[in-house]
Amino acid sequence: MGSVLYFTMLAFFVTHELDAVKRHEWRILPITSFLPEAIGEQVFIWAHVPLFLGLFYLGALDPLSTTAKALSAFAVIHIGLHLVFRNHQKCEFNNFSSWMLIVASGLFGTAHLIVA
Repeated sequence: MGSVLYFTMLAFFVTHELDAVKRHEWRILPITSFLPEAIGEQVFIWAHVPLFLGLFYLGALDPLSTTAKALSAFAVIHIGLHLVFRNHQKCEFNNFSSWMLIVASGLFGTAHLIVA
C-alpha cells in the first residue's frame, strides 16, 4: 500500500512541476526570480533533470526509504509554500487544476507517511 501511495504522490508532484513551467514558477522562487526571464526559465527546467534523477532513482529503489519519506514530507510542506506565495504578484497558480495537483500531492504524501 505504501508503494501505491508514494507513486501516486510522485505522479501528482511531477505533474505539478509540468504545470509549474506553464505557470512560470521561476519568477517567484527566491533562487531564480532575480535572473533574466530566459535564463530563469532554463535554470528552472534544467534543475529538474538531476532533481528527478535523484528522486526517481533513490525513491524508486524503496518507496519506504528515507528519500521517499522525505519527498512525501516535502509534498506536505509544499502546500504551505504555495499558500505563502499565493499572493505574490507573479504567482500564476490561480486555478483549480494547479491547486488540485499541489493539494493532491500533499494528501498522498501525508497518506504515504502514515502508512510508512
